[in-house]
Amino acid sequence: MTPPRPRAFDPTTEQGVLRLSIAASLAMAAAAVVFGFLANSSLIIFDGIYGLIDVVMTWLSLLVVRLISMSTNVDTLQSRLNQRFTMGFWHLEPIVLGVSGTLMIGAALYAAVNAVDALMSGGREIALGPAILFAVLSIIAEIGLAVFIRRVNRSIGSEFIALDGKNWVVSASMSAAYLVAFIGGWLLGGTHWAWLVPYIDPAILLVVCLFVMVAPLGTVRQALSDILLITPVDLQAHVDAVARDIVARHGFLEYRSYVAKVGRGEQIELFFVVRADDPPRALLEWDRLRDEIGEALGEESTDRWLTIMFTTDREWAI
Repeated sequence: MTPPRPRAFDPTTEQGVLRLSIAASLAMAAAAVVFGFLANSSLIIFDGIYGLIDVVMTWLSLLVVRLISMSTNVDTLQSRLNQRFTMGFWHLEPIVLGVSGTLMIGAALYAAVNAVDALMSGGREIALGPAILFAVLSIIAEIGLAVFIRRVNRSIGSEFIALDGKNWVVSASMSAAYLVAFIGGWLLGGTHWAWLVPYIDPAILLVVCLFVMVAPLGTVRQALSDILLITPVDLQAHVDAVARDIVARHGFLEYRSYVAKVGRGEQIELFFVVRADDPPRALLEWDRLRDEIGEALGEESTDRWLTIMFTTDREWAI
């Protein structure tokens, strides 16, 4: 009996949630472009462009997730792809996260320049009816998706899903800003403040762009740290504590540790310098010691690359 095929939009898996987000983002982006042209609103059109960028980057995130999953699956270790990428695909995760955040910042910067130009040119007349309708529908959909994604990610714990959840929060905040601005413009119409209405769309767009440029900075900074293989302080301290304990209990001379975090993957290399006159041990005994060190470092995971070496030559440990 063949096992049932996994559901494409399974909310209990990382790939299923990302697929769901891609479909929702595509629908929202298409609606934003349509309503943006109907309302003649650069603010709403930017929302559509922002959504399309999010669709592309979420799709790339899904691809990387699938590659990482394949590389850690024993049944596929001999595949041609794995033979070409013997060190795995963890390095792709921070690259995609970094590019995604950078694209968001770049799009917001370009839209901000256009907003400033519109403000200096007398503003932009918009149709407030379609604009208000779009803002209401967007808020309902985006808040619902943000809450759903954050809830399911409590059990999944994915950086990709976490970033996607942040993007939905940003989108909901943008829609709320639209709604306030458009309702304000509707209320000002027919009053002696009506001259301000054309400036509402570019002014709120500028504020939104500034917010969008700040939101991904943390993700970009962390992605850059992973790409540059900057050692996490907490992980290094934990590895050093375990290594010092092993050196003290087994009478080794010293150790060297090399630690990096690449996306969800942890790369740990430990070299122990053993006395040259240390009594010979069977290979099985050395393997048991490796298992002991691995357990002390933490629960075994397919996302941990662990190398443990014993030598009497310090040059091998440098």
